[in-house]
Amino acid sequence: MQVSVESTGNLERRLNFSLPAEQLEAGVSGRLREIARTVRIKGFRPGKVPAKVVEQRFGEQVKAEVLGALVRQAFDSAIRENELQLAGSPRIDRAGEGELDFVATFEVVPDFGEIDVAKLQVIRHTAEVTDADIDQMIENLRLQRRTWNKVERAAAEGDMVVGTLWTQVGDFRQPAEGEERFSTVIGSAQLLPALEAALAGLEQGSEHVIDVAFPENWRQAELAGKTAQVHVVLQQVSEPVLPEVDAAFIKSFGVKSGEMDKFRDDIRTNLERELKGALMNRLRREVGEQLTATWAHVELPPRVVENEARGMLAQQVEQIRRSTGRDPGQPPADAWQQFLEPARKRVLAGLLVGEVARRNELRLDPKRLNDTLRLIASTYEEPEAVIEMYRNDPQLMQGLQARVMEEQVIDWIAERAQHTEQALSFQEAIRA
Repeated sequence: MQVSVESTGNLERRLNFSLPAEQLEAGVSGRLREIARTVRIKGFRPGKVPAKVVEQRFGEQVKAEVLGALVRQAFDSAIRENELQLAGSPRIDRAGEGELDFVATFEVVPDFGEIDVAKLQVIRHTAEVTDADIDQMIENLRLQRRTWNKVERAAAEGDMVVGTLWTQVGDFRQPAEGEERFSTVIGSAQLLPALEAALAGLEQGSEHVIDVAFPENWRQAELAGKTAQVHVVLQQVSEPVLPEVDAAFIKSFGVKSGEMDKFRDDIRTNLERELKGALMNRLRREVGEQLTATWAHVELPPRVVENEARGMLAQQVEQIRRSTGRDPGQPPADAWQQFLEPARKRVLAGLLVGEVARRNELRLDPKRLNDTLRLIASTYEEPEAVIEMYRNDPQLMQGLQARVMEEQVIDWIAERAQHTEQALSFQEAIRA
């Protein structure tokens, strides 16, 4: 196989390579013979389909599949032979008129110089699940199962209120005519906090005018940064009724025995799983911040950073779509540029983690991978089915392997860095 590599920028490379025609022909012929042994075509007995018929039916598809596999193998081999470290995915195109001539354009990992993680200073947070945390979770579960009773009194904190409102500031009225209906639980922050807090103590049936200061970044320009008069009429007030924590309540959460001790054990297991993930996220941020600050001077592959920024923009658009239930529309063409700085930090941290793993020959720990998979599966009703799904889906498994490998490297770095421990409560640990 003919290969040539040229630099087209500080971190960009162009690799030209050609595939031997006989290699493609052999691959296609072998695959067609495999198909001929098992394919079923009307009018022919299994295993007796003429080679010409098999080629006419499957030839183009097989050729495309074999060629794609050979291109990937050839590219990977050329990268290894030339000792190149890729950053991001390559773009592979045909070169000129030749069917078997290709050109790959890609960016490489920058030279970080010596990576001495021992000079990093990392704060490692610790926390544990207490009985009080379990009590709080049980209370939260009661709140999730609460019912509502209508009452004939003023609204109070924790009540569900239904009503109408309209807002006036200067000549601007929202809505222009009539009122808007609303429903909220006082204290849940479903409405603007200043407005929601003012609902407590209001009587039903009569109109109340509340002065509300809207934030500077409020979504409606006419109200942003201004104090408006919100006219509110409460039509219904309901107070919460929480269920008793009895055997029936406990069984409704999958504890067949209905026993409190088993219920609390299950809750502790779930909270400890959540805590483990939260502490790892904190450590990932902590190590990432140290890495990006220490190697901030290193030039990064621009296309990888741009792709990361575009991906972050796409995630934000999708989050808006999911949270609001509406399509936010196509963002401006240059909107991704506002994510350049966080994208740069994310790319830098990711490349450094990869380099630490490569230079220190760190390998994926099968036990850690299996433990993580079982931990994920334990959150579902049929854990074994989830495990089987991961093992049968290469894309899912690759994502899990990448996550576990990253966590391994983060732990490896934190253990060798100068680190101090900082104790947090469970609630502090899982917050942000």
